[in-house]
Amino acid sequence: MAETLFLEDYITLGVYFCVVLAVGLWSTFRPNKGNAKGYFLAGKDMHWIPIGASIYASNIGAPMFIGLAGTAAGSGIAVTIYEWHAVFFLILLGWVFLPVYVACGAYTIPEWVKKRFGGRRLRMYVSFLALLGYILFNISAEIYTGAIFLQQMLDWNIYLCVSIILGITAVYTTVGGLASVIYTDTLQAVVLVIGATILFFMSIIEVGGYEAMETKFMNAVSNETRFNRSHYSCGVPPSDSLHIFRDAVTGDIPWPGALLGLSTLGLYTWDQDQIIVQRTLSARNMVHAKAGALLGAVLKLTGFLMFVIPGMNSRILYTEEVACSDPDKCMAFCNNKSGCTNIAYPLMVLRLLPKGLRGLMLAALLAALMSSLTSILNSASSIVTLDIWHQFRRKASQSELMIVGRVTVLILIGFSILWLPILQQTQGGRFWFYMQSVKSYLIPPLCMMFLLGLFWKRTTEQGVFWGLMLSIVVGVIRMVLDFTFLAPACGSDEVDTRPEIISKVDFLHFATILALFATIAMVVISLFTQQRPESKLHRLTWWTKDDDEEPDLTDDEDEEVHTTVHLKKDDSNTMQIQDTEPSENGVYVRFKTICKNWVCGTDEDAKMHVTAQELKELRRKMTSLEETSLHRKILNASAIVVGVITVFLLGYFH
Repeated sequence: MAETLFLEDYITLGVYFCVVLAVGLWSTFRPNKGNAKGYFLAGKDMHWIPIGASIYASNIGAPMFIGLAGTAAGSGIAVTIYEWHAVFFLILLGWVFLPVYVACGAYTIPEWVKKRFGGRRLRMYVSFLALLGYILFNISAEIYTGAIFLQQMLDWNIYLCVSIILGITAVYTTVGGLASVIYTDTLQAVVLVIGATILFFMSIIEVGGYEAMETKFMNAVSNETRFNRSHYSCGVPPSDSLHIFRDAVTGDIPWPGALLGLSTLGLYTWDQDQIIVQRTLSARNMVHAKAGALLGAVLKLTGFLMFVIPGMNSRILYTEEVACSDPDKCMAFCNNKSGCTNIAYPLMVLRLLPKGLRGLMLAALLAALMSSLTSILNSASSIVTLDIWHQFRRKASQSELMIVGRVTVLILIGFSILWLPILQQTQGGRFWFYMQSVKSYLIPPLCMMFLLGLFWKRTTEQGVFWGLMLSIVVGVIRMVLDFTFLAPACGSDEVDTRPEIISKVDFLHFATILALFATIAMVVISLFTQQRPESKLHRLTWWTKDDDEEPDLTDDEDEEVHTTVHLKKDDSNTMQIQDTEPSENGVYVRFKTICKNWVCGTDEDAKMHVTAQELKELRRKMTSLEETSLHRKILNASAIVVGVITVFLLGYFH
């Protein structure tokens, strides 16, 4: 076995981490970072290339290397649908959802919810649910899959390795805000693409080309499976391994669920989740926002070559380990009785790549983990600061908001490390399945809330809130049943005692049912409750996004916490955007101010003096949807081309 790192690999790793840390810290000294807008939206001045790279890198985390490639090693190319369906939703983000978010001047998704529906309970509910999801789904999945990689391949202490990774991640996320996250994401996206591309070519050459891979994959069966028919169900590749759309009843990813149920999860992930939306909101204008979303969509097309094909090749090259079906042998290979497909990608990295390149690919795997964690942590701190903390501290200063955002990151880091013992007690395959299914039990109602709020002006706060409550009850009942009645182990003679609602209804099918139930509940209740006045819907729906009028919101509904504005005493027509601090002199005071600016993230030397008219013009630019005719035509044509290519690929590999 070649699971050994050489000096060249360690040098590559060391150089990589130094560069990442340097880029992250460099971004902290950029201008336009001294307030909430600069920290959480990167000064709203991002170019489309870093935006698109950050969208890609923040989504392609360790679960993609471990989970996506591992699923492909177990059952073929069907898992590609998780990557390619994202293309359509990223196009929808740039052309449908984002114009509304920008027009109303929202910094976070819960903020749009507050403005659109009014009241406090919906915004708080969406905020807490998003935060819970980050901890239970995103952070836990990233840490667990990263821990699998580190433990299986490097034999490092899990707690030490993960603590170091989280520590480095926390430094530049805490200090630099979204600008730091986006710039380091751009660097890590380059590393990911280079490393994964090299491994794709080396693995496909090793197995003899694509056609040879198709033939060899269907015959990649371990010896214990060949001589024990009871292991066929879990040790032999499915007969439809080379097709994306599979049987509606017996398929592991049934085609109705892939088209409908997965779409509800995709709509939320790509169009409504703070992690992705926050990147496009940081764009300097709509042209860069759309181009960034489109670049992210193009990069998602590469998942088939970078993760799916290498995962299948790993099964061919290392059949006895990756395709093991005997629980005892699987336990010996990877410490997991349920199977070893999770180690398909990392195993190939350490056995196939030469010295030096092995370190580069290890850096790419760690880059994926760190990239996703930085995105999650920054988005979570945005929600805590702007959507939760401000509800209790209405007059919080810029310094206070910045400190709360940074402390939030550190607290989440602590919870992440404390979560490790729980994850270690969970079987890898079951854990991944449960994380995906739990999303199906919680996310669809939120997805329908956004769709109705965006396209149906008659939707009311009462309809949405009680529709969510009823849907959550239904989803939790299914989740409890799923955890209570477990499927019999693969290859065992146990009788399946699960209720038919569990055994016969795939979780993706259930997501479709739950979305339909939530829609009916929200529509019916909305029809029997008072409609929100038209004057409060300006710039908050698809139909009103181009209105010149601002929404007629109360102070409680439209909280401008992002920029603190003070009237100057000597000029009532001039405003000063700053934090109010005592006036002091002296070298010590100056040094103290510099330290405070860096630690708290504020910049008292960059105060803006603007008139009321200039402030109004600044607001207009921040919420502008303007595009030049040429740019609009180029972007529209590009979106159509990317969409057509994706449809062709789905049809070809159907």
